This record gives sequence, structure tokens and C-alpha cells, in this order.
Amino acid sequence: MIRPAPLALILLAVAACTAVTRSPTSVETTARAEGLSVTPRPHSIVLGEGRSPLSQVSQIRASHPADPRIRKLAHLWQGWSERLPTDPLEIVAEAAPATGERSIVLRLRTAVDDGDESYQLSVKPGGIVVEASTHAGLFYGLQTLRQLTDRQGSVPAVEIRDAPRYPYRGLHLDVGRHYFPVDFIKKYIDVMAMYKLNTFHWHLTEDQGWRIEIKRYPKLTEVGAFRRETVLEKNRDPYVGDGIPHGGFYTQEEVREVVAYASERYVTVIPEIEMPGHSTAALAAYPELACTDGPFEVATSWGVKKDVYCPSEETFAFLEGVLTEVMDLFPSRYIHIGGDEAPKDRWRDSAVAQAVIEREGLADEDELQSYFIRRIETFLARHDRRLIGWDEILEGGLAPDATVMSWRGTEGGIEAAKQGHDVIMTPTSHCYFDYYQADPENEPLAIGGLLPLEKVYSFEPTPDELDAEEKRHILGAQGNVWTEYLKTPRQVEYMAFPRALALAEVVWSPKEARDWRDFSRRLPAQLELLDELRVSYRRGRIAPAIDD
Repeated sequence: MIRPAPLALILLAVAACTAVTRSPTSVETTARAEGLSVTPRPHSIVLGEGRSPLSQVSQIRASHPADPRIRKLAHLWQGWSERLPTDPLEIVAEAAPATGERSIVLRLRTAVDDGDESYQLSVKPGGIVVEASTHAGLFYGLQTLRQLTDRQGSVPAVEIRDAPRYPYRGLHLDVGRHYFPVDFIKKYIDVMAMYKLNTFHWHLTEDQGWRIEIKRYPKLTEVGAFRRETVLEKNRDPYVGDGIPHGGFYTQEEVREVVAYASERYVTVIPEIEMPGHSTAALAAYPELACTDGPFEVATSWGVKKDVYCPSEETFAFLEGVLTEVMDLFPSRYIHIGGDEAPKDRWRDSAVAQAVIEREGLADEDELQSYFIRRIETFLARHDRRLIGWDEILEGGLAPDATVMSWRGTEGGIEAAKQGHDVIMTPTSHCYFDYYQADPENEPLAIGGLLPLEKVYSFEPTPDELDAEEKRHILGAQGNVWTEYLKTPRQVEYMAFPRALALAEVVWSPKEARDWRDFSRRLPAQLELLDELRVSYRRGRIAPAIDD
């Protein structure tokens, strides 16, 4: 999945990475509001006079107080504001007689002005009103209020109107290379939600580990979830392992727990089940699904493996069985099937694969991969789901309703959009958060590449090459965190943050509002919030080593 640049090119690129285009803003912002620290930057901010002492709030007055989602928002707010000297919040009807105490009003309106995730926030000395047409909008309004609240528990008087630029605002985590516990997955989702990222891409299967329980295929976790050791550092030849077994998986109960937790925070979880490549762990469990006899073992080293699923009817029955259980666990509209880095060597030498090519009238192995993906897409469509794949699914012809995740640059996304397909931009150049953040000599071990914070912030997801209709197919962008060299939650956080905050502003805020100097001014306050959440992040130009 990763093609890091040579080190010489990395070091030559440092200066270029810091250049960010600045354009005049047409977003409504008073000069006095420039001192506020909200990330991502709202669409419109008008600062008023005075402050509201949030520490005195004792009620949430709701337009629909019996609504369980409103009540959940109130409970979430109570948890977020634990550092403030407040009593438990009472939830009452908005029309209830005033008690003389300050309150937060959560008001659902029927009209949709700026989309389902838009909101308005009004803070006055007499009270606070969050207004939106959906619960998601209310949630995001409360996130902004959370950031505006100072350590003394007061909020500046302000009027904010806000809405996201893109509907898809994603952050990915690879748990195949290294397994991470459920508590950390929840924490990751919490931080995403605080910065209005709404999609968690959960990369669940890899050559080095199968991480999701599938009841009809128990060997996937009995065998595929564990490897005997891991290659030491970047040692390639001769191979040296660390001698430490590694593994783990998420039970179906745990998956449901994570999905429900994310849903309460308006984050959609999209699972990824890799196919036809990156499947060594599955083949170790069920070798009959391969084009050769094996034997196979769960991979202990990184890189692209030649063994892939054979395009047999037995394989398709297996994958449909797996996906049936996956769809039962994940209500997301999209299911990610990978499709990247699938070598065709085994298919060229396989009588089974060649028979499929002949039977289906396919030109070559590239078209065979397209046939493979179309088979899976058809199955998902029967269950009212949509397929997402990495941009290699363009090779040999794109499945009719597939969404392309463009990682090898933006070219694949441009091609897909011109063909009328939806696209999520996640190019290595700007969105691979496993790349180094500065000079590798002063950074923890990483896969390679160079992606400083400034360059993430400079990313523009919608290419100029597209016309107005084609641009509508750019759903948004996503940051990817691959974990070959990230063994612990702390290491993942260090690589993801604060780069994920820069991407959050890219996909939420109006293009004309983005300004690197302004983002940099607001960043220290956000880092204080990360400190409160005990989130590890890269603190400066020269970072400490991470060894736990």
C-alpha cells in the first residue's frame, strides 16, 4: 500500500512542503473573532460583547426533551464538561418556565439550510442556543462550544453559522499489521468526533493478521489472527524476526460495541475486508482458497505477497459468507473491499484462473480482477450496500457503482470522477500519516516518505482538472494510518495528531477560509485539549523517541 520516496528526494522536498497557498477569505469573521480558537474553522464567526459563565449552567432545555438522542447529547456534554464546576444537568422542555438559571438550549428545526450536518451556535450572557436540523448538527455545535469553553468555564459571546464542505471526512486505522484494544479504538473515535471527522475506516484484515470474528469460519481468528513473530525493524535480507508472537481479534460483540459507540458520536464505521490480495492470513486458515497448495502462514514481514485468493466458486462462496456476517455487524452504506496490490502471478499460472478468463471472455488478468470486484459488488448491491476499493480497481474496468479511494496520487480519483464514479481522495502525498513528519534522523521509525503538518494543511481534495459536474463526485478526503512500524496506541496517536486536525479543517472549512498562519495560531489551544484527553502527539520540530 505504501510507496515511500527515496530519502534524498525526501530531504530535498522539505522546503517545498511548507509552502501553502493563501487566498483572500470571503467568510464572515469579525476582526475581534480572530482571537478565538476553533478547529476546524467555522464558516461564519461574529464575536459579541461579554462572556457566558458556562460553569453556572444547570439545565439543558431541549425542543424534544424525550428524544433519546437529545438525552444522549446531554449526557455526552456532561462527560465533556467534567473539568468544570457544574452539577449534573437537568433536561427539561424548552418551553418550561424559566428557573432563573442559565441553560444550554438544544433546538431541532425542520428546515435544512446548509445540509444535514450544519448548525448555528448563539452564545449570549443570558444563555446558549445550539440549533440544527439534525442531531448530528447539534452534536457538532456542542463540539464547537466545547472548544470555546475556557479553563474557568466561560464562553465568549459569539454567533456562529457552520456547515461542512464535504460529506465524507475520514480517518483510517490499520489493525491488521498491529492489533489495538477496543478502548483505544473508542478513544481514536472520540478525538475524530471532536474535530468533526465523521467516518472511521477500520482496516480489519491483512497478510499479517485477520482481526474480526467470523462465526462460520472460525479458523480465520483461531489461525489467521496470530503470527509467530514480526520482522525486526526494517531488516529484509537476511530476515531477522523479533521472536515475539503477536495477535488478537475483535469479537462480534466488541465490533457491535464499537459501532454503537461511534454512532452515538455521529461517526460511521466502514469495515475493510481485503481481496483479492493482502489475504495471506486468510489463506493460512483456509489454504483451499489459494491457487497453489501452500503451505501458508500468517505473514511475519511487510510488503506485497504473491499469494492471493483464487477466483474459484469456493472462494466467492467464502467471501460472500464473510461479507454476510460483516454486513450484519456494520450498518454502513459502504463496505471497503481493498483491491490494492494484488499481484497476478498466481493467476497467470492457475488453471482455475485461466479457465475463468476463457469462460467469461476476459482479455487478461487485469480484467479478471475487474470481474472479481464486479462479482463482489453485485453481491453487496443485493444487500443494498455500496462497494469502495483502492484505485487499483480501475484496472481492467471499473465496477458499475464502485466508489474509488484514490491513494496513488489523485490521478485515479480524477479518472474515476470523469467516468461518473464517486471518489474519496487519500493520496500518499498529503494523507499518509504513517510517513515521517520531519527529518527521519530526529523522528521515530516510520515506513518512509515525508509529510509535515504544513503539507497536510495545503491539500486541496477537488482537482482543478474536473468540470463542475465531475467535481460533485469528490465526496471528501481521508487520512490513513498504516501500522507496520506503529506497535502501540501511543505511537499511532503520535503519527495521527495533530496532522488529523489539519485534514479536518481541509474537509470541513470553506476553501477560501483556510490560512496556515491562522491555523498555526489556533493550534496550541487544540493541543491543550489533546493534553486533557491524554492524547500523544508530535509537539515540535524535534520529537522525542517513542519506545512504549
